[in-house]
Amino acid sequence: MKNEMLTVADVAARIEDGATMVIAGAEELLRELPKGNWIGGTTVYFVTDQGGAVVRDKLFCTTFDRAAEVAVRYVGVDGLNTIAEGYKPNGFTMIMIPAFSVAHSNFAVEGQTYDNLFNQPLAGWITGVHLDDLGKKAPMIFDGRTGKGYDEGAVLLHVGLPADAKADLDILNIFAQGDQKDLTFRFQKDGFSAVTAEVNGQQVDFAQYIEDNKIDTRLPLVANYSGAMVNVSIQSVDTQSGEVKFYAPVVEGVEYRMANALGSYAQAFADGAGNAGEGQYSCNCILNYLYGELEGQRTGNFTGPVTFGEIAYILLNQTLVRMDITDTDAA
Repeated sequence: MKNEMLTVADVAARIEDGATMVIAGAEELLRELPKGNWIGGTTVYFVTDQGGAVVRDKLFCTTFDRAAEVAVRYVGVDGLNTIAEGYKPNGFTMIMIPAFSVAHSNFAVEGQTYDNLFNQPLAGWITGVHLDDLGKKAPMIFDGRTGKGYDEGAVLLHVGLPADAKADLDILNIFAQGDQKDLTFRFQKDGFSAVTAEVNGQQVDFAQYIEDNKIDTRLPLVANYSGAMVNVSIQSVDTQSGEVKFYAPVVEGVEYRMANALGSYAQAFADGAGNAGEGQYSCNCILNYLYGELEGQRTGNFTGPVTFGEIAYILLNQTLVRMDITDTDAA
């Protein structure tokens, strides 16, 4: 697996040589690419070898050089529940979905109920735009078979690996549940927003509670999903309407706690990653990029797109998703 920041001409040459790739970059660059075994999505934020950066003139490419079998597929909103139907034997699947789309919302809320979704590694991200372009340009996804771009649905790259290789999918979450063990949050229904919440068993106006208690909304709510710490990041707090919006849905009945405050984001990623990251696929959250002031800073050896949501089977926030392809003999 190779991760590289390349010119359009270099990427086009790779595609025409038959490479299997996932590609991230500005919409106008993705539209220039030839048809082939690739999927693409829009973002201009990246973590490069030199650190976090806004890049508009090159594309970030991950090439899967051990792909034995490949299929590229676009599915509309109604086809999201067929994701696993394209799974290849001994394989993995890459997925991209546009931010703020119906598919984004539906996958976030319903994805974990799709038949056989967890039968193989499913990795990917939610595409975005420069923050200055929010509301002006739509995040896009691209189907490399046809070269067409979409602002709705999902693109999928189904990859089968040779018998002597396997894909390992994991997340690096630098947040943990906070030290206030007696402060818990529960919600009455699934969704991307909430008006009320149960705080320590008592129902409260959630927006007012956040304001009155001066909660740092740069820190996510964290739930323990069978040992995996999963974040739900706060998008906005409106005490006028009483609504709190999230970047990923809260789940009814699940216990959440506020995350511990961090010192340096970049150092936390470096400490968590150790020497890992080189030669692995990864994507990192735009909230980590912004709140952690990652421009010019590295996150260990991980490089990749900065995204509006990360996917490791389900939608995640403020998390780094990583996938490695290893030899089964070595494992």
